Amino acid sequence: MWTGEHWAPRDIPNQAGRRVVLTGANSGIGYYAALELARNGAQMVMACRNPASAEEAARGIRAEVPNALVEVAILDLASVDSVREFSAKVIREGSVDLLINNAGVMAPKHRLQTKEGLELQFGTNVVGHFVLTALLLPALVQSAERHPDRPRVVTVASIAHKRGRLHFDDLQWTKSYSPMRAYQQSKLANLMLALELDRRLRRAGEPQSRIMSVAAHPGVANTKLFQVGDHGPIERLIRRGMGKLIETTLNSGAEGALATLYAATAADAQDGGYYGPKGFREMRGVEIRSAEIAPQARDQAAAERLWTECERLGGVKLLHQDSARVSG
Repeated sequence: MWTGEHWAPRDIPNQAGRRVVLTGANSGIGYYAALELARNGAQMVMACRNPASAEEAARGIRAEVPNALVEVAILDLASVDSVREFSAKVIREGSVDLLINNAGVMAPKHRLQTKEGLELQFGTNVVGHFVLTALLLPALVQSAERHPDRPRVVTVASIAHKRGRLHFDDLQWTKSYSPMRAYQQSKLANLMLALELDRRLRRAGEPQSRIMSVAAHPGVANTKLFQVGDHGPIERLIRRGMGKLIETTLNSGAEGALATLYAATAADAQDGGYYGPKGFREMRGVEIRSAEIAPQARDQAAAERLWTECERLGGVKLLHQDSARVSG
């Protein structure tokens, strides 16, 4: 099987005419993915929570790519109302050819909550993106009906999913809270939902089945995930040092974005594929290959249960089983 080991940003096909929604595009992996897609002609919707940081990132892209088509849009994935408002605006302005669910929260020291009262990592990383995908599905279908190139939904997961477990008895960590275990659960859920989305798209028939669901992970890359949060001055300093060490010995943000860019644009990317760096334990490297999926991520019964729970928590329906069977 071809591994993608010689694939590089120079291999990105022309993205002119393609409208891309990318969450968390203001820093790290999201920023470098946005930069390369804009460099290749994509119309970028940079969906970010912090307006000032997003505008600064957009200026950086325009400085490097003077003709970049870049739009900043405010999206707080920790608020379903914000996701709904953002999605309505995106749909009013046209179809979507590529949705990259990239933004994330990683291991805040204390248990924090979304606007709806969900544990912050599960609510943001999982439910927020689930609702966004559900609400933007009509815009993706519109692209599938109008354009020869298949639209894609790319979900950014993590090698942390391998240590994750779904705690259906306490998904929101109200009984006890472990920052890293909650993060691992959220990344496992991301990958499971990406794989379940692929299965449901296939069952739904055209035009939905023309939409690709693909996942990727960056290995271990230096992003702001290591630096944000309610940390004291000493811990912040340590985390900045960790980021620099990761960039030196493992992956930079630009290198970490390669698997996402491959999943988003490569002609060889497969429906339901999962891609990451080829290096040591999938933690580093600029060569991209099919990534290892932990056994628990392939549990289809658990994925269906998780899907139903996300529909309930987000107040949406996404390729619901009954409708998928009827249309399929």
